[in-house]
Amino acid sequence: MTIAKADYIEGLAKGLAVLEAFDTERQRLNATLAAQRTGITRAAARRHLLTLADLGYLETDGSHYWLSPRVLRLAGSYMATSRLPRTLQPTLNRLAQQTQAAFSAVVLDGQECVIVARSAGAAEPVRHLAYGLHLGARLPVHATSTGRVLLASWPKAELGAWLKGRELPRITPFTEVGMARFKALIDQVRQDDFCLAREAHELGIHALAVPLRNMQGQTLAALNVVGTGEQLSDAAVQHKWLPLLLEAARELRPLL
Repeated sequence: MTIAKADYIEGLAKGLAVLEAFDTERQRLNATLAAQRTGITRAAARRHLLTLADLGYLETDGSHYWLSPRVLRLAGSYMATSRLPRTLQPTLNRLAQQTQAAFSAVVLDGQECVIVARSAGAAEPVRHLAYGLHLGARLPVHATSTGRVLLASWPKAELGAWLKGRELPRITPFTEVGMARFKALIDQVRQDDFCLAREAHELGIHALAVPLRNMQGQTLAALNVVGTGEQLSDAAVQHKWLPLLLEAARELRPLL
């Protein structure tokens, strides 16, 4: 969406950028760090930090700032009002109960993908869960099965424009970072209509994803199952997990 310059509230955009500057790498920021992470001046960063603290979205010790529980109001409002997570959650719950595995539904948000629905079987060993796989988690598009499925839904020209000049960070030794090979990988995902990612995002973690489309053929999200290499062996993928995910996608299509 493009709006007129006169309608753009720059102060609001900068304030949100400061709020988004907090992440797992930098859980506490001072004005200098916030300025560096957002590209605004230190004085402006300081004012935004003070305002966000006054509004209750940040806590502070007078020098550094960190997120307060109030920011969950924003995420909570999305989860409570968005149709997509509410539509997907019962299916994920059923799959998890049926298989005792972990399932996630993921959407694209800029250069990352975000988990909007998730369910894991009670018997699933905690050690088999990937780090950071929780509701609202932001994951690298290029290194995840769901991200690759979502990229494969784009027209080739749009994907080429997105990749132009972009560097693909190496997260594990198995992360594909070569541009030509990555484009070939996405072409294969587009042809297969599913993606099996082995240890591309975290060592020991394997994931299988399929697209979730509406009746108009638009890919709105991706559905995946996560497990170990043994759980997601090639044979298990073909005979158990892929048919299971594809059937779930077919069931969900009229609802999306």
